[in-house]
Amino acid sequence: MNTKQLFAPTRTEISGISIADLASKFGTPTYFYDAQTIRDRIAQLQQFDVIRYAQKANSNIAILNLMRLEGVVVDAVSTGEVHRAKAAGYDLTQADHQVVYTADIFDRTALDLVVEHNIPVNCGSPDMIRQLGTAAPGREITLRINPGFGHGHSAKTNTGGDTSKHGIWHEQLDECIAIAKEHNLTVAGLHMHIGSGTDFEHLSQVCDAMLQTALKVGASLKTISAGGGLPTPYKNDDVNIDVDRYFQLWDAVRKQLESEFGHDVSLEIEPGRFLVAESGYLLTEIRAIKKMGEKLYYLVDAGFNNLARPILYGAYHPMSIAFTGESTSEVQDAIVGGPLCESGDIFTQEEGGFVCSRELPVASVGDYLVIECAGAYGFVMGSNYNSKPYAAEVLIDNGDVHLIRRQQTNDDLIAGESIPS
Repeated sequence: MNTKQLFAPTRTEISGISIADLASKFGTPTYFYDAQTIRDRIAQLQQFDVIRYAQKANSNIAILNLMRLEGVVVDAVSTGEVHRAKAAGYDLTQADHQVVYTADIFDRTALDLVVEHNIPVNCGSPDMIRQLGTAAPGREITLRINPGFGHGHSAKTNTGGDTSKHGIWHEQLDECIAIAKEHNLTVAGLHMHIGSGTDFEHLSQVCDAMLQTALKVGASLKTISAGGGLPTPYKNDDVNIDVDRYFQLWDAVRKQLESEFGHDVSLEIEPGRFLVAESGYLLTEIRAIKKMGEKLYYLVDAGFNNLARPILYGAYHPMSIAFTGESTSEVQDAIVGGPLCESGDIFTQEEGGFVCSRELPVASVGDYLVIECAGAYGFVMGSNYNSKPYAAEVLIDNGDVHLIRRQQTNDDLIAGESIPS
């Protein structure tokens, strides 16, 4: 259990830099990321042989470059993510599999790309095996297995069980091994991921499923991947996962397989949110405060076009107030909403769209509201809804402030559009 308060109701700085100075320089809404927090999370996982970042959590090339410099390799789920990895300095041709393509289907461009560059593939469906085997027989592949159960902080982030589209159903393993053999493909790795934000009990259940599946595949296996889903604290009473204990469970599985197969087996982990969530802050400005009946609203200049997690699955984010004028220790219940012409544009809601209030300091128009733990599935899930521009992104590293994505302009919004002549 956490022994100190992780999230305070007020703050004056982000990564040691004054919020007033950051807002003056970059405006609002803007995403800020603390590089050292990312390095700290990477360090927690160093016992694993390979840390493979699920870049869909935050795919800015500056973040990817930071990962690369720290020895972290990446997972890509689209041709665009492969392109990002290459732009960040990853080598697609290296034998150490710096980039692996993971998906449940190949679109035609993705199939062409992995064949052309010999990118390792983590197959999530029997059809992927057939299509790759037809286009490029003789290669090694990894199978993403759905073990028949899943878990996550929301039903929408559950990636296991029969209500999830992800992975190869565990009962189809023999069929998939046969398809691979037919196309002279070698099953060299196994991967399991049951959901984002799950708990230790459910994460540990994957170990036994992996062991039984790996024994069926046999000695062709060189790697096993524990997937991701490591929980991240968003509330003061959230429990941090015991990473050492988690590694020991997986290491025991690996050692059993090494004993059975007579060769080394590499142990991977594939975190996304765990590495970047706590590094991120979405800085917004309170632009209106109003009452609707008995309910009080703080309306800020960021909306679900900037951060969609609350409207998608009722995700909770800690929030703090940065005063621009006189500060106060008084608090009140407030609903936090954005500027969009959409009733669901509420940051304080529970899954199912139930609007709720949050105890926050008594604020004024012009004060800043900071949405914290916003480094994962924040900017990457953004949109131009209501023709709102994408926010800027800023990386703070040892006191140095780097603009890693400029704010989108109105001209950017319509670039690529045309009126028929």
